[in-house]
Amino acid sequence: MLPSSPISPLRTPWSRPFHVLAKPIGARCNLECSYCFYLEKEPALYPDTGVLRMSDATLERFVRDYLSAQPGAEVAFAWQGGEPTLMGVEFFERVVAWQRRYAAGRQVTNALQTNGTLLDEAWCAFLAREKFLVGLSIDGPRLLHDAYRVDRGGRPTWDRVMEGLRRLKRHRVQFNTLTVLHRRNVRHAIEVYEFLREHGSGFMQFIPLVERRPEPAEVARGLAHGAPRSAGGGLVPRERLEEVMAAECPPPEGVGDFLIKIFDHWVRRDVGRIFVQTFDVALSAWMGQGAPLCVFQEACGRALALEHNGDVYACDHFVYPEHRLGNLNATPLADIGHGAEAARFGAAKADLPRVCRECPVKFVCNGDCPKHRLVEAGEGEPGLSYLCPSYLRFFTHIRPKMEQMAALLRAGRAPAEIMARGFSGAKT
Repeated sequence: MLPSSPISPLRTPWSRPFHVLAKPIGARCNLECSYCFYLEKEPALYPDTGVLRMSDATLERFVRDYLSAQPGAEVAFAWQGGEPTLMGVEFFERVVAWQRRYAAGRQVTNALQTNGTLLDEAWCAFLAREKFLVGLSIDGPRLLHDAYRVDRGGRPTWDRVMEGLRRLKRHRVQFNTLTVLHRRNVRHAIEVYEFLREHGSGFMQFIPLVERRPEPAEVARGLAHGAPRSAGGGLVPRERLEEVMAAECPPPEGVGDFLIKIFDHWVRRDVGRIFVQTFDVALSAWMGQGAPLCVFQEACGRALALEHNGDVYACDHFVYPEHRLGNLNATPLADIGHGAEAARFGAAKADLPRVCRECPVKFVCNGDCPKHRLVEAGEGEPGLSYLCPSYLRFFTHIRPKMEQMAALLRAGRAPAEIMARGFSGAKT
């Protein structure tokens, strides 16, 4: 039985939603991926904390506040880390119990991002029973995955991840895959895509790695990666990028080459069968509906990050003291999510250099994520995304096919018809 807690009455949901990425275990993880920007948050932000673990009181307050703040008949929860499965199945059993208590008739969904190495039979039975969507982090075939995704002892993890994937499939747990694009796998686009496809990933997310080496002052604070500009990092001349960027980062044009190769492969045979997040985002933009993914939206600030102790930050990529918005144990989550600081953070995304404002693909890119805007664009100008060469080339390359698929949708037809030989988009 769940205990009762003295929590204020439910509020009327706001008309505009915000999203929260909940990290009940904070930065704790059983792996030590060499490119991970988040592991260092534990000692840097919470050096005096003995246990990084969300309490039941904070959990209940989060579930209740989040449900009360969301409009609509469906509310989506997202759980990440660190590695959230370190919390144990029992914690997430309490999660769904609190959700049932406070849902007030609305449908609740849960997504859990995991490295997959701890997914035993008990975990998979629970995830199947409660209909969790699992995001599995995997960087491709063995050699590409194990290049950087190692455990605390420096040992490879691919075999353990694959065993977790097999268990998910045996229990018929719905899953998608998240692949970090780094210097090693970005050169093997078709190999990575075919590997994920072969192993049952129907929805693929490709997340480019963009991390700076730390400045000396940051090294002194125990940081392995440099902070974004708004958290103290400076802009970098393009000619110095190679020496400034982390060794695991792909080159600025590498992500574009990767996406173009798999797009050309996908558009010939897999439209409507395999879903790639970046392609879905692009089609939405070409339909005039805007980009549904925060990194490509005109403004951000609607995707908050919740730490284990109730601290709320403006974004998962900006978990720095400068961007702490408050603590939900002291301030209602709705007041934090709809507060002035979150709004200011989100509006700042629209501050773009001239080259972005005049770019022919601005309507879909919108300058990329502010965290990636670390390249000098001109004296007195805001920063330019490290990935600008990639996105300019990629979005320009896919324009004809996107226009054709958008024409099909407007005609009430399926975008998959683009795979038919000779379709031009002219006839509806």
